[in-house]
Amino acid sequence: MQEATVHIVDDDPAVRSALTRLCRSAGLAAVAHRDPTTLPIARTREASECILLDVRLTEQNGLTVQETLRDAGCTVPIIFLTGYGTIPMTVRAMRGGAVEFLTKPVGDGVLLEAIHRALEMDAAALRAGRLQDALSRRLGALTAREGDVLRCAIGGLMNKQIAAELGITEITAKVHKRRVMEKMQARSLADLVLMAHHLGIEATRQR
Repeated sequence: MQEATVHIVDDDPAVRSALTRLCRSAGLAAVAHRDPTTLPIARTREASECILLDVRLTEQNGLTVQETLRDAGCTVPIIFLTGYGTIPMTVRAMRGGAVEFLTKPVGDGVLLEAIHRALEMDAAALRAGRLQDALSRRLGALTAREGDVLRCAIGGLMNKQIAAELGITEITAKVHKRRVMEKMQARSLADLVLMAHHLGIEATRQR
């Protein structure tokens, strides 16, 4: 299993080195970057990551880097570090989705706490994304008729009502419903309803 990774972006070699040592001392994989151009952006990730990003880089503003990363589809959580911060800068960073905006010098404990929080957030987002992908694949395996039955089932219709709604026999409705449960890997109707909610599927209600 891949390790959680902290990407450290700071143009000061001493700061990069110190932050890298701190992360590794806490058992975290750390990758140092002199500038954001070497950050891995659009790719499939298996393990959680976060970015420690200096606001005042020599050639770029960290807040602009944040916007560029987000526009490129990067979802890795960002923790900002700055030697000089203002309220407008903090507001802009947090509105952009930053996990934290920390002013240097920052205590090791405070920084590691922010890093672990960012990694936990990213891990949760990755799990949710994998679940969504799995549900989409299962939904794609349903036939058009099975999709109709699914919408009826999550709407609370019984087999007899599903049959009447779709113009099929009750036995056929029962067979389709069983296949829907199997293909969606739903253990119960409540489980199926929750899956449909995640997929944004609207239920067919009894008329």
